[in-house]
Amino acid sequence: MKQSKIAYISFDTVPAPKGAAIHITAFVQALGTAFDGIELVTVSPTRECINSQEIYSQVTHTALAACGDNLIQRILYFHHLLKLWLQDKQFQVIHIRSIYEGFVIAQNKQKYCQQLIFEVNGLPSVELKYRYPNVVDDQELLHKLYTQEQICLAAADLIITPSSITSQYLQNRGISDNKIRVIPNGVDLDVFTYSGKSQNLNQKSINLIYFGTLSPWQGVNLAIEALALINREIPADLTVIGQARNDQIKTLKQLAVKLEVAEQFKILEPISQQELVQYIHHADVILAPLTPNDRNLIQGCCPLKILEGMATGTPVIASDLPVVRELGEDGIHFLLVKPSSAKAIKDAVLRLQNEPELATYLAANARGRIEQHYTWQLAGEALIKAYIELGVEEGR
Repeated sequence: MKQSKIAYISFDTVPAPKGAAIHITAFVQALGTAFDGIELVTVSPTRECINSQEIYSQVTHTALAACGDNLIQRILYFHHLLKLWLQDKQFQVIHIRSIYEGFVIAQNKQKYCQQLIFEVNGLPSVELKYRYPNVVDDQELLHKLYTQEQICLAAADLIITPSSITSQYLQNRGISDNKIRVIPNGVDLDVFTYSGKSQNLNQKSINLIYFGTLSPWQGVNLAIEALALINREIPADLTVIGQARNDQIKTLKQLAVKLEVAEQFKILEPISQQELVQYIHHADVILAPLTPNDRNLIQGCCPLKILEGMATGTPVIASDLPVVRELGEDGIHFLLVKPSSAKAIKDAVLRLQNEPELATYLAANARGRIEQHYTWQLAGEALIKAYIELGVEEGR
């Protein structure tokens, strides 16, 4: 059997209704169109490993178990199986997405690969504290995470990131800009179709939607606060669709009860992209109230929900942050509002209600913006180009 050329390894579950899984799928599909022998290795959705099987042309998928009662145990379990999987293998390129799978490879780079690509979407030293608040006080752990990130960044021959904000952050950490490539996230236009509906927000009730994770940096609480303010003036409801822990759901529901909008608020579990698009088309406004914290302001991100929403024909209201401004123009492709302000969100919703022609204008421009700049086809082409520049030969 011909030795595989590329290993794409990620401490994520694929497939899954999360941005990371969507991103990984788009990237390995693109690599499979240009290069021979792509090995995708991810986390198994169960306690059992899933042996290698072809999932796309030139792409085989192995899922390794990550068992344990907490994150550290799961990482160590995955590390053990990953080392066994890597035995007697040598790749031209290994592509990693975090220190969770990447640190063990970066430490033994020459053993496992000729070249290492580190795709940086988020870093634990910045993001972990939002999932585990006690981490804030654990300076030893944060230092360890930061150090492991630096080792992976230094070992990488190429760093890919979806945001110029993240690129600048990495440069501030001492990484040379000549080994960083910014490849923004994309949208599958065949899935996130354009509704082409007339924007009429003067109906009986305004339907608001938020979709994505319920991580603290997403600002879903602000959407609920805005819902309460809107309902003082006109009827409105809010649907939240996304993955969340039970404690997150409980907190948001309690807030809705406190603000007396429990009847106008509902949370749905993750659904397929095709189903999600139907909900978006039914909605009048998409909310993306990202909060101004170090994850969004300093580390940076490329908010997939905003890009996907822009493609659908439903207008987007988002926080006025640099990571959003680099995706389009306020008043042209979306409405940007003061971060952390429920009143600003309310005012923007009421503006769209009073100016339906603006809602139609934003929706049409947003779709054009996505078609021209933010598709997975374009992202895949940029990824292939980066691989070729690194010296990987196209092959069939």
